[in-house]
Amino acid sequence: MKKEAAKEVHDEVTGHSQLTMQVVEHVRSLIAKGEIHPGDRLPPERELARKLKISRSSLRAGIGFLSAMGVLKSRHGAGTFVSTGPPALDSSSLTVLGALHGFLPWQMFEARLVLEASVAALAAERATDEHIAELAEEVAEMYASLTDPHEYLIHDVRFHRTIAKASGNPILGALMETITASLYGGRIETVMNSQDLKESAEMHREIYRAIRSHNPTQARHTMEQHLNLARAAQAIEDRLAEETAAAEAAAAAQSPTKDPAPSNA
Repeated sequence: MKKEAAKEVHDEVTGHSQLTMQVVEHVRSLIAKGEIHPGDRLPPERELARKLKISRSSLRAGIGFLSAMGVLKSRHGAGTFVSTGPPALDSSSLTVLGALHGFLPWQMFEARLVLEASVAALAAERATDEHIAELAEEVAEMYASLTDPHEYLIHDVRFHRTIAKASGNPILGALMETITASLYGGRIETVMNSQDLKESAEMHREIYRAIRSHNPTQARHTMEQHLNLARAAQAIEDRLAEETAAAEAAAAAQSPTKDPAPSNA
């Protein structure tokens, strides 16, 4: 028990986002090497956590992120499996992050605005009762995780993925994920600086209501409002992250590193 507690403390010091991406990279590597394939079950949590030298709670955060991106699927009582359909790691948005890094944030938000507003309108026309139930569940989970930004982000991703699925057009869904994954991949590093997750949750609820009402015009409008607010929120998060990094760098620079001057005595 002492070792487990020590591991939890170590994880907190190392940083939640870093550990999450460590899990993502490990799973990507397993698939790239052909050690696991679509439909295969991941090794047990205890085994994976021991191999990665992280706590099981941090492992679950990484698995949750991959599940939100559609790479993994957890089955209650059965374990966690590699998704059998798209997106898979070799063709999903996760592998194009490097290519997207050259794009400016405002360009990516603009592309997302043009695309995702239309996807929301299609979802309002085509969403099934099952899609609407999934959206309702994710909105409820957002409200339940207002004090846990990383958990909130997972449900945020799932909400938007469900809208893409509800649009009935897998091509638009794949394009949307290609654009948004890089934004989310970056946001996992800054989400702890979120100022008002409740406002974000309320906007998601309005989008859900428009889709539930099968109102394409309202769905498009509320999605546009949400994405414009998200862009402003991201800018604040980025600025706070930069200020924190600058303050830490300044503190490190002021730390005494030189040997004391020799005494004249």
